[in-house]
Amino acid sequence: MIRIGFGYDAHRLVIGRDLIIGGVNIPYDLGLQGHSDADVLIHAVCDSLLGAAGLGDLGRHFPDTDPELEGVSSVVILKRVAGMIRNEGFELQNLDTTVVTEAPKLAPYIETMIATIADALEVNPRQVSVKATTTEGMGFTGRGEGMAAYAVAALTVASR
Repeated sequence: MIRIGFGYDAHRLVIGRDLIIGGVNIPYDLGLQGHSDADVLIHAVCDSLLGAAGLGDLGRHFPDTDPELEGVSSVVILKRVAGMIRNEGFELQNLDTTVVTEAPKLAPYIETMIATIADALEVNPRQVSVKATTTEGMGFTGRGEGMAAYAVAALTVASR
């Protein structure tokens, strides 16, 4: 049995925050606003994994009202989600993601993002795909107001 989960996240770009995407600190004059490090990509990944396992969404398990999560690395959250997925008896087959932003260009950081996500999930990097695209100036991402990310995860029952 294959279970598919879809995740989406978006965060506003602001001054005074580091830009963390896929667990990678990217040099840029703006960062993403949020309770944790606001890693839009990893948040979408977590939602796709939780959805595929039938465990609800990120906010249910990691609410933005929890003071212990303030400023926390989303990689820490992803590792917790990976443990939840394994505890439910699932294993990741593949993960496909897309980050939507006009700037900065993410191509130089994609391989490091893949390695970081694969390491957190304890899977082969070939099971993780990270892509980036623009909206050619349209919408909130096109105007540089924020970033968005989409993720699709395929889980199967773990072999014992």
